[in-house]
Amino acid sequence: MSHTIAAISTGSQVSAIGIVRLTGDDCIAVCDRVFSLQSGKTLADIPDRKLMLGALHDKQGRTVDQCMAVVSRGPHSYTGEDTVEFHCHGSPAVLAAALESLYLAGAKPARRGEFTKRAFLNGKLDLTQAEAVIDLIEADTADAAANAAGQVGGILQKKLAPIYDDLTNLCSHFHAVLDYPDEDIEDFALENYSALLRKNAKALYALLQTYGQGRILRQGVAAAIVGKPNVGKSSLLNALAGYDRVIVTDIPGTTRDTVEETVMLGHTRLRLIDTAGIRETGDQVEAMGIQRSKEAVENADLVLFVCDGSQPLTQEDQDIIDLCLECENAIALVNKSDLGAQVAPGDLPFLAVISICAKTGQGLDQLADMVDTLFEGESPCDGSILTNARQFDACRRAYEAMLRCMQGMQLGLTPDAVLTDVEEAMQAMGEVTGATVREDITARIFERFCVGK
Repeated sequence: MSHTIAAISTGSQVSAIGIVRLTGDDCIAVCDRVFSLQSGKTLADIPDRKLMLGALHDKQGRTVDQCMAVVSRGPHSYTGEDTVEFHCHGSPAVLAAALESLYLAGAKPARRGEFTKRAFLNGKLDLTQAEAVIDLIEADTADAAANAAGQVGGILQKKLAPIYDDLTNLCSHFHAVLDYPDEDIEDFALENYSALLRKNAKALYALLQTYGQGRILRQGVAAAIVGKPNVGKSSLLNALAGYDRVIVTDIPGTTRDTVEETVMLGHTRLRLIDTAGIRETGDQVEAMGIQRSKEAVENADLVLFVCDGSQPLTQEDQDIIDLCLECENAIALVNKSDLGAQVAPGDLPFLAVISICAKTGQGLDQLADMVDTLFEGESPCDGSILTNARQFDACRRAYEAMLRCMQGMQLGLTPDAVLTDVEEAMQAMGEVTGATVREDITARIFERFCVGK
C-alpha cells in the first residue's frame, strides 16, 4: 500500500488556475475530509475524470476556495494509483492553505519527481518516457517540445525494444539448448545470428548518430563571438539579446572574461559567449580572459568572427581568423557597415560572410537564416533523437559490446564467451528503458524533476 502524497503542480507564481495534486491508495478518503462537493456527495461517489464543484476547507473549517475536483482511480491514472486534483484559483496563499489542510488530513509532502517516479514504478511509463516528461517541461523551442513529446509517447522505447527482443531471443535459445539437452529444441548455431547482430549494431549506431543534433536541440548551440578588441562583439551580443547585457565602451579590453547569454535567433537557440578581445597584452587579468576566449572557440559549435568593416584587416584579425577556421561552423560578420566599407567579403576566407551593423540591427535577419541553415537537423524531431547524455552513454556502451560480440564471432570464440558481450549490451540498453535499471540510477534520474511532477 502506498502512502498518499500531495504537492502543488503548477509552480509558485500567481496564475488564473493553480493545481494541487494527490496520489496514493487512500487519497480519495484524505480529500473527503477537507472537501465538500456542492452536490452533497463525496469524492468516493463521483465518476472518474469528471470535474466537480465544491469547497475546500482549512483546519478551522473555513472555506479556502471554491474550486473543482477531479478523480482518476488506479490503475487508469497517470501514476497508476488513485489520484485527485484540485483546480483552484491560482493565488499562492490559497494553494499553500489547501496544501496545509491536506497534510493535516493525512497526506505527506511529495518529493521531487515522485508522481512520475510512481508512474514508472507502476509500469505506466518506461524510463525513456519518464525522463522525457522533464524534457517536455523544460523545452524552450518547438522542436525540443516535439521531440520530448514523442519520447513521452514511447518513440525511443519502440526503437530500442526490437533490438532488446532480438538479443533476448538469442540468449534464451542458447540457454534453452544448454539447460534442456534432452528436449526437442533446434540446435544453437551462433553463426546463424550474425546477420541479426549486424543489423542491430547498425540500428544502435544510427541512433547514436542523432545525439549531436539532440544535444543542440536540448542545450542550444554554443556560439562564441570572437574578434580583436573594439570591433563590436559586445554590441552584437546586446543586439541579439535585446537588451544591454554587456557594458560597451570605446576603451579596448572592456570585456575581460567570457559572458554568456541564451537567445533565440530565427528558429535556433544560441548560447552566446561574448569573449574578451584577442590581442597581445601585458595585463595579466586580460591575458587570462583571452585564454578563456581561445578555449571558448575550441569548445564552440559555432564561431562568429567579428571584424570592424570600417577599418582594414590587421595581423591581429588574421591570427584570429586562423583560430576560427579550426571550428567546423564559422561565420564572418563584417560589423559597422554604417561607417563605410574597408573590408570586402572576398578578403575573408569563410564560406559565409555577412555585413552587419550591431548598432542598428542591419544584417541580423540574414545571420538568423544562415544559423538556421547550418543547424537544421537531418532527423525529424519526433522523439527518435537522443538528447540525453545518460541515454547516449548507455547506448554507446551497448554498441561497443555488440562490436566486441561480432569480433568474438570472427575470432571463433565459444558461444558462452560471445554471449557475455550480448548480455552486457542488453544490460546497457536496459539502463535506457528501465528494464534492468538499478535503484541508484533511478534516484538520480528523478532528482531532475520539480516537486508536483
